[in-house]
This record gives sequence, structure tokens and C-alpha cells, in this order.
Amino acid sequence: MSAAPSTSVPSLSSPPSFRGRIGHDAGSGYYAVPRRYRLHLSLSCPHCLRIAVTHSLLGLEQILPVVPLPAVPDLADGGHSALRPLYEASAHRHPGPGTAPVLSDTWTGRIVSTHTPDILSDLARFGCDGAARPALHRTGTDAETEAVGHLCEYGINEAAQQAGRAGVDERERSAVLARLLRVLGSLEWRLANGDFVLGDEPSAADVQLWVTLVQLDTVHRLHLDAAAVHRVADHPHLWAYARRLTGHPAFGSHLDLDGIARRHHARCRGQEAAGAAVQILDWTAHIGGGSDAWGEGDGARCEVALAPRAAHAARSDLTGPTARRVAP
Repeated sequence: MSAAPSTSVPSLSSPPSFRGRIGHDAGSGYYAVPRRYRLHLSLSCPHCLRIAVTHSLLGLEQILPVVPLPAVPDLADGGHSALRPLYEASAHRHPGPGTAPVLSDTWTGRIVSTHTPDILSDLARFGCDGAARPALHRTGTDAETEAVGHLCEYGINEAAQQAGRAGVDERERSAVLARLLRVLGSLEWRLANGDFVLGDEPSAADVQLWVTLVQLDTVHRLHLDAAAVHRVADHPHLWAYARRLTGHPAFGSHLDLDGIARRHHARCRGQEAAGAAVQILDWTAHIGGGSDAWGEGDGARCEVALAPRAAHAARSDLTGPTARRVAP
């Protein structure tokens, strides 16, 4: 069964315009000073959602204020009018749209960075108030964190987009769907043996995987056929994990499902497929779920009725020497 067309508006992403760093270069003048900087975030954007969750896990609400932006940009070029003054002050006649995320400096009125990985890394540098904060990048886990990020970007996001794309022949569609299921299977195996992807506490890898699963169920699923969605849903430990994290206030409190839907419909020109009617998780029901959703994985299950499960053989995606070689 072929999926419905899912032609999307061309991506607005491009090489980041601003790559300032906090505390990396003394000459830059960007020191980790409380309340000097602002994060400008639209929670319907997956990059902004990752930053918002990380910001909350680190408890930076009083040190690094967040300026919320609308779910759907209000300018024809795909940018936010609220960000235009910052872009113009930072680069005269900046040619591109004023997109989020943005880390800005109130002392200069300019942009420090628009690059998500740099912003995420630099958030840890704001722990200058003596408060105890979780180590989201634990020593010795850099390679595994990178491997999980690669799986999320190429093994899930890219594969799901290709599986739901219009004009793809059935052989190619089957191949990319198999790649998606293989990656989900490797994560399912990992989460059958622990509450988190790496270690016993939430890490940066969990933040990225959770945001990726949100996108899979709220965006990519809409362009898959129903049979494919049931196969995606047939990973109970993985979706129970997503459910538990949604119950954590640092995760679920930032989940703007209506905004994600509006942003997707504003950017996507394709028709929905049968998978649009097969929601994997009732995300709203698990937001702020307390102990029932957070920390109690046993008994948590996916809302989709699961078919009999085949054994998952792709464990090497996260454990073997080719952990970062999922994309073709």
C-alpha cells in the first residue's frame, strides 16, 4: 500500500548564521552572567523543544529567561517578526528569515548563537549560582551520545520522512521502513534493560530521543500507511519510555501538540495517509502524570493495539563498532 503524497515546503534550515559561544573565547566577551542572555524559542520546533527541555532539566529558569515565540512564524519568509530586530542588529541587512532558536545578549542587543548543538552545550556553563544540577553529558558517554543522535537524525527522522514521501517506489519505501524499524528495534532492546538510553538518569541522549519520538508520532506518522504505523507502535518499551518522560515536568510541560500540528500543516503541502488516524500515544493524557508516568515503566503500554512481535535482531546499532553508521 502506498503512502499519500507528503510534499513539504522546502526546509528553511541553512548553515547557521551566528556561532558565538558562552565562555569559550575570552575575547568574545560572552561570559556566563546570570540574566544577561535570553533564549527565544518556539516550542513547535523540534530544535527549540530540545533546548527548552534541557533548560528545564538544568533548572535555569531564573538564570537564563526564555522568550516564547508563536508556533507558526508570522512572516511570509518563514521567520518571526519578533526576531527581526535582533537579526538586523547582528548583521546589517541580514538576508534570511528570522528563525528560532536564538540565544541573544541583552547587553549588546545582538544574537550570540542560532546553532542548536552549541546552545545545548553552552547551557551547562550557566551553573554559576552554586545549585546542584544534573550532568546531562556524563564523562565517557560522548561516543554513545553521538551514536544516539545519529540514530535519531538519520535512522528515525530521515527514514520516516522517506517512507512517507510521495513518488517513492515500493521497493525503496520498504527498505527505508525496514531501516526505521531496525533502529526502533535496537532502542527497544536497550530500553527493555533500563529506564534511560544511557545510564540510570536522564541525559542529553534521552532529550533528543524523546523529541524525535514526539516528531515521529505527531508529524511523520501522518504520512505513513496504517500498517506501517502499527509496526512502528509495536515497540512497547520504547513507547512506555516516551510516556514516562512525558510525565516528567521538564519534558511534558513544554509539549505544545496544537502548535506542532499547526506548524506542520503550515509547512506541509501533502495529503495525510491512513496512519494519520492511528495515534501511537495519547500524549496529553501523560503530561504531568506524576509517579504513575514517571519512574514506573512496568505496565506502561502503547495505546495502539499491538500485533504479535517479531524478535529484534538489530542490537548492534547502539552497541557495536558501527554504532554511528545507520544512515546509508
